[in-house]
Amino acid sequence: MSILIKNGRVIDPANKIDAVLDILIENKKIAIVADDIKSQADTIIDATGRIVVPGIVDMHVHLREPGREDKETVATGTSAAAKGGVTTVLAMPNTNPAVDCIEVIELLKEIIREGAKVNVLICGTITKGRMGKELSDIAALKKNGAYAISDDGCSVDSDVLMLEAFKKARQSAILTICHCEDKKLSGKGVINLGFNSTRLGLRGISNESEYNRVARDVELAEKANAAVHIAHISCRESVEIIARAKRKGIKVTCETAPHYFSLTDDALLGYDTNMKMNPPLRSPEDLEAIKQGLKDGTIDAIASDHAPHTENEKDIEFERAEFGKIGLESGVSVSIMELIDKKVLNWIELVEKIALNPAKILGINKGTLSVGADGDLVIVDADKEFVLEKKNIVSKSKNSPFIGRTVKGLVEYTICNGKVVYKI
Repeated sequence: MSILIKNGRVIDPANKIDAVLDILIENKKIAIVADDIKSQADTIIDATGRIVVPGIVDMHVHLREPGREDKETVATGTSAAAKGGVTTVLAMPNTNPAVDCIEVIELLKEIIREGAKVNVLICGTITKGRMGKELSDIAALKKNGAYAISDDGCSVDSDVLMLEAFKKARQSAILTICHCEDKKLSGKGVINLGFNSTRLGLRGISNESEYNRVARDVELAEKANAAVHIAHISCRESVEIIARAKRKGIKVTCETAPHYFSLTDDALLGYDTNMKMNPPLRSPEDLEAIKQGLKDGTIDAIASDHAPHTENEKDIEFERAEFGKIGLESGVSVSIMELIDKKVLNWIELVEKIALNPAKILGINKGTLSVGADGDLVIVDADKEFVLEKKNIVSKSKNSPFIGRTVKGLVEYTICNGKVVYKI
């Protein structure tokens, strides 16, 4: 099957392209990128006035399967991904059972083969059951197809165990992704510690509970001479610590999520539990620091931290509600509104954050429109405004903080491995 995309504004940071061009996809690969391609194709798409970018690589997604299929499945989560222009996801291992052994990896591979609409990469656990007590067999996880390890949702408290994990990850050439939270400091907090937590009578989560653990994990990674990726950073101090570590030559990368550069803890004033997430929405000063970190390159990637929950886990008292929100279907729109329109990033820089850099960090041949690369790309109407309505959400769970909001930037086509997997 062949697809010819005509007259789109092609953005490809890997090849420093920002120009109106045609793209021909043949045999699941990018075959030609050029002006006015004359080849015949099975499908021809007129992308005049549209943005054409490599498929988004989202390196932080909770698909919930196996074990919590009431929240999300591989099939529903990857359908949501396709709608949002995401062609590759890294599935976090906090499933039930956790992805801590070969048997669960094999089970998940079979589920992916049967139901995935886009590429799904597997993340294994750092410790067995994500309990922070005993290391998983990291070499076996890598050998059997894990692209990274993480106890996401939990941080490994033991310095000794975490250092050993970094050493074993280095030996197996696998990336360690750290959820940075010191539970002794965050405790039973539910929103950002500050004026609003006092005003609302809710227990607060300090910046320190995040950045103390960021500093520790960066230090341990340096000791082990291992690569570390810091997940979902949300506060100014974390950005500063990572910037210093990069200047020092430590092998550290990091990500943030769209809600951390578009929402502050003022969004909690209505007690909307869809705004309850971990790390929490922070102060306006933290939001500006996140934007600056994106602009100056300290923050390498943007990921959704897509965390679906059922209505009965969210539509309850604020303190009892689960942390987390969905984000696969809104990430492009929020990024265009907050980063492109507000001139924080240009298109080349944004595509680096959502496609090229995540692919590089994970060591996969994605995020580029180079000839011979996988035929993964997205066509976006960057000027199209629409209201994000609950009834139109494809994810099995509907806990989006952007429901009812007018957003901008509509994905019209998602092509994955040379096949149209979504179109409006």
